[in-house]
Amino acid sequence: MTIAAERVERLTALAREATLADDEERARRYVRRARRVAERHRLRQPRSLTRHTCKACDRYLVVGRNARQRLQDGHVVVTCVCGHQRRYPYR
Repeated sequence: MTIAAERVERLTALAREATLADDEERARRYVRRARRVAERHRLRQPRSLTRHTCKACDRYLVVGRNARQRLQDGHVVVTCVCGHQRRYPYR
């Protein structure tokens, strides 16, 4: 694993911790920085980053705290408090 990939993983973990500690702005900064590091080093963003962040407002999503998760017709629908929705298929 490269240094950049380790940094993205660490920033994702820090964003989760900040969200659970009710520090939304710090969590957003961590998410933005993790995305930027991944883009700069041409890394594929880990699933933990793509599935647990809102593309519209850069929040780290924790179901029950700032996100809602529903099952609809073979898809998982995750809705952020800003109203943005993401859909993921499941079997």
